[in-house]
Amino acid sequence: MHSARLTLQPAATIGTINPRLYGSFIEHLGRAVYDGIYEPGHPSADAEGFRTDVIDLVKELGVSAIRYPGGNFVSGFRWEDSVGPRDQRPPRLDLAWHTTETNEVGLHEFQSWLDKVGSELMLAVNLGTRGVQEALDLLEYANHRGGTALSEKRIANGRTEPFDVRIWCLGNEMDGPWQLGHSSAEEYGRLAAKTAGAMKAYDPDLELVVCGSSSSSMPTFGEWERATLTETYELVDYISCHAYYENTGDLGSFLASGVDMDHFIRSVVATADHVKAVRGSDKRIDISFDEWNIWYNTRFENVDRITGTDNWPIAPRLLEDVYTVADAVVFGSLLITMLKHADRVTSASLAQLVNVIAPIMTEPGGPAWRQTTFFPFAATSAHGRGVALDVDLVSGTYATERFGDVPLVDAVATRDEAAGRYAVFAVNRSVDAPTELVIDLAALGAAGRDLRVSARTLSDPDLEAANTLDDPERVAPADLPVVREGDTLRLELPAVSWTEVLLG
Repeated sequence: MHSARLTLQPAATIGTINPRLYGSFIEHLGRAVYDGIYEPGHPSADAEGFRTDVIDLVKELGVSAIRYPGGNFVSGFRWEDSVGPRDQRPPRLDLAWHTTETNEVGLHEFQSWLDKVGSELMLAVNLGTRGVQEALDLLEYANHRGGTALSEKRIANGRTEPFDVRIWCLGNEMDGPWQLGHSSAEEYGRLAAKTAGAMKAYDPDLELVVCGSSSSSMPTFGEWERATLTETYELVDYISCHAYYENTGDLGSFLASGVDMDHFIRSVVATADHVKAVRGSDKRIDISFDEWNIWYNTRFENVDRITGTDNWPIAPRLLEDVYTVADAVVFGSLLITMLKHADRVTSASLAQLVNVIAPIMTEPGGPAWRQTTFFPFAATSAHGRGVALDVDLVSGTYATERFGDVPLVDAVATRDEAAGRYAVFAVNRSVDAPTELVIDLAALGAAGRDLRVSARTLSDPDLEAANTLDDPERVAPADLPVVREGDTLRLELPAVSWTEVLLG
């Protein structure tokens, strides 16, 4: 058995956890919307056609803000198509995913769904094939109370009160050659600056996200961030990060994916702070990690990509990855990594939410179920509140092909004063043995001895175990025994596991 020791220090504050850290993402892609959140003929459908079984699972997951309507989709999207009478909305070709978009669900319907699940709208504007005027038109339609052509059109379309969208994405992945209208950092930065300046002329309190690199492996990474922020620094509030991970056969490196995410975040923060120093600015730019997940992108590229000028299906099955126990452990470690940067990662969007690389799956006319990744997110969003705490962690290491020597155990803690609770989230990356984790509570004093302690872990001897339509409850967290000895707790983390420890 391996061993590790964690010292919980209530004064070692990283930063306040912004609830938007637990956001998600729904794109008009595959079955995320149609047959996902929306299926009028389903037995659970409400009067608006939304699946109430999915609504219940989204509430259980605890997502705060949801990015919409893309993603790659947004770079060819005409927002006007998604409002007004449904029978007058035009079907359009979506060049991003080679499908047909019916526009049956649009801005009004999606906001109604958000009201049902209790999440905030994070709206993306098209800076791929459109620009400043179209963004301003959408802003006026969505946020102006009334008395203008576009705000009155919203009212005529059934929504008297403004949508009052507070956080906006200025395009999507504009560094990517796959993106409609992709451009250089300087070109995009100038367009984003013009758009941001115009939007803030309407409302200076809007929160705006400028596109960072679509991954840290892009050849322009780093320089893209510097050049884009040089153009936009005083006008925007966030720069985006996107990162996806998959097991390519090197399990040890896959389990250490959080190391890569950590480096990504540190690099972007350093670049943003460099621009701040060069400009002599007092303003701080935070990170919106508005796309992150496990995604088996090689499967899509090699097997599932749709082609053909006469082949434009409606809501096909795309990117419907089935997640394993190993995937869920890595997924949980990514949440730990973002919490360890809660001072700068103040918004994040799990990509995506339903059916498409998602924690929730549905079958048309049938059930909805939780994937393995559902459990770390739901637990962390429920209990990882308040402030994030740095932990003094001593752990053995193991060798990886991609990242060198990596700690066997990674962990973070949170303190929720309102709930009177501490939480510790930990992963054991060891594939060959469990790890005994000792948690030192001495810094909590006598109050720590009165805290009620419980723990749950997600693991399985079969790392490929998954929840499927045929076996939707194959994998779930299980209670984990905790031994209390004075000011210490002892628990055995199974090999390849994610664990939550609650105190309070």
